[in-house]
Amino acid sequence: MKALVVVDYQNDFVDGALGFEGAEKLDNIIVKKISDCRENGGKIIFTLDTHGENYLETQEGKKLPVVHCIDKTEGHKLYGETAKCVRAEDIVIKKPAFGSMELAKILIENNFDEVELCGLVTDICVVSNAVIAKAALPEARIIVDSKACGSGNKKGHENALDVMRGVQIEVI
Repeated sequence: MKALVVVDYQNDFVDGALGFEGAEKLDNIIVKKISDCRENGGKIIFTLDTHGENYLETQEGKKLPVVHCIDKTEGHKLYGETAKCVRAEDIVIKKPAFGSMELAKILIENNFDEVELCGLVTDICVVSNAVIAKAALPEARIIVDSKACGSGNKKGHENALDVMRGVQIEVI
């Protein structure tokens, strides 16, 4: 079975505190991927970058002092049409760090034979979770669609795609 992991496609990464030009263009692409995965019997997993009011006191906050994705705020919510796609049977993971060990556990428990990741930000959370998926399911097909993820740092986006290719993640 296939899992589609929609990584952090949240307001703060699209048009909020850490938003960047072009992130909004991924909305329709992600919605189509969700629809296709559902039609083919796959499982949808959403990750949400999730921080508390003490964000600036955390290690991440000290290195990236931009308050974002505070739980229960508008910036924390999924963006646009993608937000309307969430169903009760989907898995939603609130993650306090770039990568999610909860995601790894879910992937292992379900023993997916294919995991595709899309969303934001390629060179931070997408690459982190793609590597975790590959470690959790080393024999599964792990895919990242380069046109369904993005970053405000174009060089970082391309570098992350190269890193993923290097660890045998299929970049399409």
